[in-house]
Amino acid sequence: MITKTLRTVGASFALLLLTNAMVQADTDDVVRGQKAWLLNCGRCHQLDVNSVGPMHRGVVGRHAGSAEGFAYSEALRESDVIWTPANLNRWLTDPEQFIPGQAMGFSVENAQVRQDIIAYLATQKAP
Repeated sequence: MITKTLRTVGASFALLLLTNAMVQADTDDVVRGQKAWLLNCGRCHQLDVNSVGPMHRGVVGRHAGSAEGFAYSEALRESDVIWTPANLNRWLTDPEQFIPGQAMGFSVENAQVRQDIIAYLATQKAP
């Protein structure tokens, strides 16, 4: 009986540690993503106002070329792209290959950095 109880407690503790590690990994991705966004994207983009590039708050789930008040390229305005995490990854990998004729001349080579940026942007919900 005591052995069975110890196994149950041990299994519960292991599950708690695993859950905590998963939450911590997600948090780390977002923290790294914020830093990576500032270094890679922050020169041209802001969260809440259009700058050289369109505002980024609410970008995940938004239709490409639709941030109000930004002068997009025709290619982006006419695209049918929704900024899902997968599409943002494709975009950040090679914007011109993903949407030919677009105007962003920047990419992020490192796959982990791309994923971290996307994790951060996913937390920046539209008001």
